[in-house]
Parts: sequence; structure tokens; C-alpha cells
Amino acid sequence: MIFSARLQTTVLALAVVAGLGISPALAQTTPLAEMPAGVYSADLSHSSVTFKVNHLGLSNYTARFTKIDAELTFDPADPTKSKLSATIDPASVRTDFPKPEEKDFDKKLAQDESWFNAGKYPSITFTSTKIEKTDDKTGKVTGDLTFLGVTKPVTLDVTFNGAYAKAPFSEVPALGFSARTTIKRSDWGFSTYVPTIGDDVEIIIETEMHKKG
Repeated sequence: MIFSARLQTTVLALAVVAGLGISPALAQTTPLAEMPAGVYSADLSHSSVTFKVNHLGLSNYTARFTKIDAELTFDPADPTKSKLSATIDPASVRTDFPKPEEKDFDKKLAQDESWFNAGKYPSITFTSTKIEKTDDKTGKVTGDLTFLGVTKPVTLDVTFNGAYAKAPFSEVPALGFSARTTIKRSDWGFSTYVPTIGDDVEIIIETEMHKKG
């Protein structure tokens, strides 16, 4: 009975893979050390930057940015020698605030001088200064975060999710990462409504990166 159930599960999985147009051979990941070196850029259809901030002590309010760009100059022989840079358009903040036709809260958050002030500071940037490997799947990326004209060091806790020398669908080399960090927004001079709205901001990053060229 157990063998039969496992066989049925295997057959179903293969049927799903076949239905998606992916051969089982293509679905095999590639060890990081065997990936080609070069510049990888974020696949925007499979990348996101979201953030959470405490709201009145009642919830962790969650929002996101929809316009992001990131490049990784990858060294498979020694990943700690890789370089990462990223840019976010603060005007692309999205909150899913209800009834935007009555109140465009996203625009206020993006443009107001007491919030993201995107008219004066049209980009948020991160440039790595140090990459550390903590084990085969995790590491720390430290870099300079520039926000509202202020530059401060930030460390991201990064998880390597997997890689393909030839990814399904795109058929190009691809890398996948998740990353998290928590910053105090007041360190960048952004103290609006602190502490009613929390000072600590958790940042969550998910990205698939495809080799350029």
C-alpha cells in the first residue's frame, strides 16, 4: 500500500512537470561552484522587496516596492569576492490602501517630505562592501544603504536557494536568493510618527537573478 501511494505520487509529479513543459533533466539544480561567472541581473517577474513596520502596536504593516533593479557580479570560485548593487525607486511604493480613487495614499507616502520624499531623493541604493559565507547555504552581505540622502552600513542575512546552469523556461544561468535585515529608520533621519509607527523596519527580499548576455 505504501509503495503504491509513493508510486502514484511520483507519477503525478512527473505528469505535472511534463504538463509545464519541463523535462526532469532540466529540473536538476547546479552546484554554486559550477555556475558560470559573470554579471547576473534581477528577474523582475520573480523578485520582490517588501517591508514591515509596527503600526500602533496592533499589526506589522506590510508594503512593497515595484520598481527595483539589482546586479550581482558573481565569482563561483570564491563567492565572497562577488559584488552586489541594487536600486529601488521610492515612488514605486505600494500599500494596497483601499479606495485609492478617493485617497492616493501611495502617492502621499512616496512624495511627501515627511515620508519618502521621492521628488528630492529619487532612488534608494545599496552597494556591497563585504560578503561573508556562514555555511553552504547562508551568508552575510554588508553594504552601504543610501536613503533620504544619508548613507549607513547595513548587513543582510542571505540564504542561497538554488541555481541552474540552464534554468527551465528562461534557459539561461540563474541564481536564487532570499535575504532579510532590520534597520532603524531614524538612523536615516526618517522619524515620522515614531514610536506610534515603529522605528524598526524589517526588509524582506526575494530574487531570481539571470546571467546577462
